[in-house]
Amino acid sequence: MEDEEAAAVLKTVGRQIRLWREAAGLKQGELGALIGYSEEMVSSVERGRRAPKPEFLDATDEAVGAGGKLSATKEDVEKARYPKSVRDLKKLEDESVELSAYADRYVHGLLQTPEYARALYNIRRPSYTEEEIDSLVGARLARQVVFERAPRPSITFVQEEVTLRRPIGGRAVLRQQLERLLHIAELRHVEIQVMPTAQEDHAGMGGSFRLLMLRDDKTVAHEEGQTYSRLISDPKEVQLLEIRYGIIRAQALPPRESLAFIEKVLGEET
Repeated sequence: MEDEEAAAVLKTVGRQIRLWREAAGLKQGELGALIGYSEEMVSSVERGRRAPKPEFLDATDEAVGAGGKLSATKEDVEKARYPKSVRDLKKLEDESVELSAYADRYVHGLLQTPEYARALYNIRRPSYTEEEIDSLVGARLARQVVFERAPRPSITFVQEEVTLRRPIGGRAVLRQQLERLLHIAELRHVEIQVMPTAQEDHAGMGGSFRLLMLRDDKTVAHEEGQTYSRLISDPKEVQLLEIRYGIIRAQALPPRESLAFIEKVLGEET
């Protein structure tokens, strides 16, 4: 487990599962047989070494007669499955009144379909395990509740044209992703713009980043590289990125023209 907070959650849940199992007079192998998991898996979960999936918790709850008490831990366990950097970022997004993002390599995570997100993690090298991919995709999709929460934040994106054309996951996945962009862009509190590859004067050559204005009027920034994820709170650095983002938006196609551009690309893919 990569951080103490998540490890503590998994150990606590694992201890509760063990206590309920013992109270029901079951051995680990017997519980495993009842719920369709190996004895080794039950042991790993009880020791806090593996994060149980929702179906594991539901099946165990029923098998030991916990009356919903183990099933009730699903939300906490699911959060513990995500990397700490993702949990921290989601907290900031949940506290934001305004989110802005420039994406130059692939479609921004908040806009991704499950298939696109999975394809992205599948092509990462060194390779992730299937369990790691499941966790990362789940974490990415969980952050997308930001579009639904109230009060609604103001959200803007600028996507490089290349992100709309690179067939990550194949043509069918790309078409679904383009359709997703058009769907999200229909939301009144969301604007998506496209930065054409032919744009000569471009303020975003330094790479992707995002800005988050919080409820206390403080703004922070976040950027990711090949091997790092960095939160930026220094006012001077944040101000520089705010200015840069404003210029990037001015250089990109306006929202209406951007949607027409996305529709054009989608038409080329069908």
